[in-house]
Amino acid sequence: MEASAFPRAVAAAMSIASALDLTVDDAIVLQDSNKLALRLLPCDVLARVAPVAHQVAQFEVDLAQRLRETASPVAALEPRVEPRVYERDGFVVTLWTYYEPLSPREVSPDDYSNALERLHAGMRKIDVPAPHFTDRVEQAQLLVASRDRTPALADADRALLADTLRNLRRAIGGRGGAEQLLHGEPHPGNVRATKNGPLFIDLETCCRGPVEFDLAHAPDEVSDHYPDVDQDLLRECRILVLAMITTWRWDRGDQLPNGRRLAAQWLGQIRAALGAG
Repeated sequence: MEASAFPRAVAAAMSIASALDLTVDDAIVLQDSNKLALRLLPCDVLARVAPVAHQVAQFEVDLAQRLRETASPVAALEPRVEPRVYERDGFVVTLWTYYEPLSPREVSPDDYSNALERLHAGMRKIDVPAPHFTDRVEQAQLLVASRDRTPALADADRALLADTLRNLRRAIGGRGGAEQLLHGEPHPGNVRATKNGPLFIDLETCCRGPVEFDLAHAPDEVSDHYPDVDQDLLRECRILVLAMITTWRWDRGDQLPNGRRLAAQWLGQIRAALGAG
């Protein structure tokens, strides 16, 4: 989130929570990207804040409620307030149950895989409009093509990412295999270990595609426990996802710590995976 908007976003979240009779004396920033994640204290609520013009909050709230009805392993909205999108001062705010983050090692590959399989099963029971995974690939392609948005990306690396995104988008999309609603980014950062097992958070990235696209975001050993995986498709999806997240790191507005160092490392991994030298 832009620095100039940061104080207003925090104030909006605290004001809304206070108006809902939640006790709020402080807000701890948990994540600051396209959406601000705050831990409100002492009520211990997770607030997600985004500018009105750049958000899919209603989609995320509706999807979370419907998935909870199928007993899917997803984070719950805050039970002390009405489960809806709140708006104030140009921001939308949603309020969620706060789960204390634990080390990824707290979630075994077997439990991780089982939770993802249950999430996919729940997603097959509901019908919601969602973008196709290739739409997300196209966003990365547009970023690679824009020198204004990725000015530090070298020509050879730009060509590598452009070719990888284009070729794998075509190859995976043209397979014609089974597709369904997906989480979109079920990486360890979007998994919370709780007393009731792993729960997935951040549903705004949901899209449609093969389950292998989701598995490509998880640690490699997770797919060893997931049934009926197409290993060739999974390999292609892993390279595609790596190319996508590498692209995000070259965005001049990217705020991930050490993002450029990671991007350089991932470019090497892409070349190795493709045998590009």
